[in-house]
Amino acid sequence: MTKHIDLNLYLKRHFGFDTFKGNQEEIIHNVLRGNDTFVLMPTGGGKSLCYQLPAVIMEGTAIIISPLIALMKNQVDAMRNFSEDDGVAHFLNSSLTKAAIAEVKEDVLAGKTKLLYVAPESLTKEENIQFLQNVKISFYAVDEAHCISEWGHDFRPEYRRIRSIINEIGEAPVIALTATATPKVQHDIQKTLGMLNAHVFKSSFNRPNLYYEVRPKVDASKEIIKILKENRGKSCIIYCLSRKKVEELAEVLVVNGIKALAYHAGMDATTRSGNQDKFLNEDVDVIVATIAFGMGIDKPDVRIVMHYDMPKSLEGYYQETGRAGRDGGEGRCIAFYSYKDIQKLEKFMQGKPLAEQEIGKQLLFETVAYAETSLCRRKLLLHYFGEQYKEDSCDSCDNCLYPKEQFEGMASIVKMLKVISETKEKFKADYIVDVLTGKESTAVKAYGHEELELFGSGDDHDDKYWNAVIRHALIAGLIIKEIENYGQLKLSEKGIAYIDNPFSIMITKNHDYDELEEETRTAGGTAAVDPQLFSMLKDLRKQISRKLNLPPFVIFQDPSLEAMSTYYPISVDELQNMPGVGVGKAKRFGAEFLQLIQAHVEENEIDRPIDMVVRSVANKSKLKISIIQSIDRKVPLDDIAESKGIEMNELLKELESIVYSGTRVNIDYYIDQVMDEDHRDDIFLYFKEDAESDDIASALEELGEGDYSEEEVRMVRIKFISEVGN
Repeated sequence: MTKHIDLNLYLKRHFGFDTFKGNQEEIIHNVLRGNDTFVLMPTGGGKSLCYQLPAVIMEGTAIIISPLIALMKNQVDAMRNFSEDDGVAHFLNSSLTKAAIAEVKEDVLAGKTKLLYVAPESLTKEENIQFLQNVKISFYAVDEAHCISEWGHDFRPEYRRIRSIINEIGEAPVIALTATATPKVQHDIQKTLGMLNAHVFKSSFNRPNLYYEVRPKVDASKEIIKILKENRGKSCIIYCLSRKKVEELAEVLVVNGIKALAYHAGMDATTRSGNQDKFLNEDVDVIVATIAFGMGIDKPDVRIVMHYDMPKSLEGYYQETGRAGRDGGEGRCIAFYSYKDIQKLEKFMQGKPLAEQEIGKQLLFETVAYAETSLCRRKLLLHYFGEQYKEDSCDSCDNCLYPKEQFEGMASIVKMLKVISETKEKFKADYIVDVLTGKESTAVKAYGHEELELFGSGDDHDDKYWNAVIRHALIAGLIIKEIENYGQLKLSEKGIAYIDNPFSIMITKNHDYDELEEETRTAGGTAAVDPQLFSMLKDLRKQISRKLNLPPFVIFQDPSLEAMSTYYPISVDELQNMPGVGVGKAKRFGAEFLQLIQAHVEENEIDRPIDMVVRSVANKSKLKISIIQSIDRKVPLDDIAESKGIEMNELLKELESIVYSGTRVNIDYYIDQVMDEDHRDDIFLYFKEDAESDDIASALEELGEGDYSEEEVRMVRIKFISEVGN
């Protein structure tokens, strides 16, 4: 397949889209060239298209290996919607009758089927292997590829057999796709699938709007109550490891006047889903939950995620904190840490197979490293996922906002690197620390390392100090943690050079949470917001939304209410300068909000800020006016984007800003041109009747991600807000 192929033509012809998202185009070109491909892309990024489009372009049938029968069915239905022939996509799994299986095989052999979805269990059946040996296979796609790895959060043993089955059926390029993978998991996927030389396409793990903080677990319940009372009306999820603790904490919160409910897998399904719905509908502000909560819950305005207990892995922590601030607004992630909790988790592992214990301990070690570090938490978290954060400070974690005293670490780093070298790069961090501090453990004696000249050379410092040194060396790229061997430390080329030519590296001492006294820290985020007023404004928005039979987000979004709670506008002119308000909304919905704010200001004798913040930039205003004029002339949106020199995504952002601020625009002429009428009506109805929020990810999940594109949903949302809200 030539690399100069114009993929946009195929994209428009087969899927009706005008533009690719992110690095989709580059990934598809790589698949078409016959290269093995590894795709790490967050949910909602458009992973499916990365194998669907090359499958319809290439000769033969693509084998898509997927773990969930329901997921396969959705994907097949979606592909059939894009094609005139139902035979274009099929699935082969245990849910089919013999007659249905015969029909699938007939279509595949006739060359009609471009995508054949197979569960890994079905792939291993001898009859299916023999059948597929007679089929021309364009490539294999392994979806949800993290299931391959024991280091992943959803290990499926049958996934580890995929490579041997592929070898038996017949060689073809492989594309592996996943939404979450640490370097360990990624390496495991590539090694197990025999694709170590694959081209890797990775999206960023950085969430700039999230604030990360770890507090000592001293009177954690009191701390949580204090935080929640300071943030009344804000949505919050609190994670606990045990069902018992979930129920206890939820009760304590309710007694203290906080609207909270429990959620865990031990509750009956009706209660569980009822509690979830109450949280989504803002009838309660807080859900106390085990990790069972949040899978597939895309509430965009969760403002705080707290961990009463540290999770078993940093991957779990990242997923759970990722439920905060999905709309790009404030998101505070606060964890309570005590090493005693980690020791409890280690005890739970006893009795499990040794390999599983080793993996579990290594994952816990990473969690401890994150909790105790004084480095930038964002930097350490991204490093864990194999991403480099190049800024010196993120200004959005406790360690960057309240930096600890630093010291010169050059001599200590050289000493530590020499110990790794002299012990032949065969040991993990805890063993290296034992040698440095002179601990004559059974293992150290067994290897005779108590005879080393450097044994005990670092005994003037404790374990925590040396763990901090190792952590800084990892971040600086001087040492590498071996994935294969449960965390053995090796010297990088940079590390070898550092021994002879060291340079200054400043080190911050780790927190000692066992000794830390309870501290009161000011959290990040929108500290100037008046929590009482914010809560009152949310209640008013809910009343108005019920009265007008409109979703709350149509009236004002959270960032607009936050701005009102910060700057106390009391006139229409002042209100229209709040972000996301504008003239139209200020006039249509503003009166009751202004009345409430004025009463609150007078009652509490508040000194209002003299200067109201004006958020609009002159050039941006000109662009918005120009876009509105072009729409009035019914210029197609893709032509408007091209004439302004911006991407379609940016144009939609501008349009969203226009309609959310209360200006009405009519893009029906373009929607009717590029979208099926039924699709348009389904999306419109979803926002009108079913949507808990205006979040796109939630809409795609509810509507079926394979059936609707993000662009389609965004365009209909613009139409909906414009017609219903303005």
